Amino acid sequence: MKVSMTIALVLLSPAMVVQPANWQTPTSTTPAAPVSEAHSPSVAIIPQLSPALAHARDLYWSGDFARAIAEYQAIIAAGGSEAAGAYVGLTRVYLKQKNPVEAYAAVQKALQVDGHLGEAHLALAEVYFRQGRIADAEKEFQVPLREHIASARAYYGLSRIYRVTSNYKLMRTAVTKAHEIDPKDPDIRRAWFATLGMKERIQALQEYLAAHTNDDEEARYDLEHSLAVMQDITTHSARNCRLKTPVESAETNLEMLTASAQLIRGYGLKVKFNNATGRLLLDTGASGILVNSKLAQSAGIQRVMERHVGGVGDKGASAGYLGFAESVQIGDLQFENCYVDVTDSRKSIGEDGLIGADVFAKFLVDIDFPDHKFKLSPLPKLPDEPAEAAGLDTDEGAAYQPRDRYVAPEMQNYSKIYRFGHMLLIPTSVNEHPAKLFLIDTGAFDNTIAPDAAREVVKIHQDSNIRVKGLSGDVKQVFVADDVSLAFAHFRQKKSLVAFDLTNVSNAAGTEVSGTLGFGMLFQLDIKIDYRDGLIDFEFDPNRFH
Repeated sequence: MKVSMTIALVLLSPAMVVQPANWQTPTSTTPAAPVSEAHSPSVAIIPQLSPALAHARDLYWSGDFARAIAEYQAIIAAGGSEAAGAYVGLTRVYLKQKNPVEAYAAVQKALQVDGHLGEAHLALAEVYFRQGRIADAEKEFQVPLREHIASARAYYGLSRIYRVTSNYKLMRTAVTKAHEIDPKDPDIRRAWFATLGMKERIQALQEYLAAHTNDDEEARYDLEHSLAVMQDITTHSARNCRLKTPVESAETNLEMLTASAQLIRGYGLKVKFNNATGRLLLDTGASGILVNSKLAQSAGIQRVMERHVGGVGDKGASAGYLGFAESVQIGDLQFENCYVDVTDSRKSIGEDGLIGADVFAKFLVDIDFPDHKFKLSPLPKLPDEPAEAAGLDTDEGAAYQPRDRYVAPEMQNYSKIYRFGHMLLIPTSVNEHPAKLFLIDTGAFDNTIAPDAAREVVKIHQDSNIRVKGLSGDVKQVFVADDVSLAFAHFRQKKSLVAFDLTNVSNAAGTEVSGTLGFGMLFQLDIKIDYRDGLIDFEFDPNRFH
């Protein structure tokens, strides 16, 4: 299922009118330390489990979570040396069930029973990753490798760190090592698929989906959809979404989109599909191109396959389909043969649709809100590598070219961010507390915060005058957190924030998303994004803002 983070605010009270941000003296938050290269231990191990633990693990691997939990709990009740391992197993079951609270409680018990158990520390690292504590997770994953023990789960865990820090060569190496040690682990197996070529990946996915798996309905849907897209690409080799005429740089106007006469919803781009033009909200919290069915029909976008679209809200995913446009034109850029998502949920996506900034990931993306300009320029050339041809990143089966993060000399002042797919997460301190991960989301109405994150630092209260809606409908419970100070990159802002549940966004990312940095603040900034290297720069000039 495609997940987008676009959210809109319906204001029913004049007291909630968005005000310009109150910028104070710049501060800085420090993201996780640079990821070091994995060690190469000479001793490879797979944990040797007792028959009881192995059977419970096999139930977990096959997706029979209820029986796996029952067997782990029976082992714990019996006492003895296997209890710590059973708590480790429970931790992973709870993580798979998207229950990080129970997972954390289980791994704490594992460590209480046996604080020296290596698998318990690896499970703790996996919980840390889900909690958004990326640097803490990395340290725990490194422990067995520093002790010259080649653990499959340690390599797999590090591969996840490498991926979100844009170190894709290291990620591929770590996944390959994990798979060499334990090819039966389903988490490792799924990650390994990304290292394969198109033909091999299709075959591997077909074999995987033909058996019982521990994927939930949504994850399995995504795997099946990815397989269908790759099969479509192999059948229609022309669908590769490339520039008709190569262009190194481009500039076009940002179009103002309004929710009412008094409220600006965001800024968008004029996009021409075949012979029909629409205005799409430019959204850093979304992925790909999403249009409503009316525009799709007018443009003659061909239906390829059914696809659901989900996001913020309590009504679940919206019906839609994956389409194909022969021509997509944005300003002077004209692309050929591109996939486009289509949804019937027009009211949730604004005007005609939205376009994720990630589709321009092969460029340096410059969203200049104050001057209403959208600019694309070449990314810094990687050392000793040829320049890469530009295109729109809408092709899920594109050739995999792993590279590690490169911080060019001219980008030394950029902030490093974590990239979870299309989601750009930046460490953000809330009221001077240790940083949490916030989503940079130009499609969100304003800065927001998750209720649990807000409760750690301030009191929150429910406000029935505020209604939040997204691609999955209205949010049922909305709160307000007063006097929240957010510090990210080199900036700080203090104001009251709307608070609502972000669990579905966190589940989609696989890590805790504690809030959003939204349009109500970002519209004052010139934002430059290097998707390739996981870098971002914010520029605020009070003399330039208008």
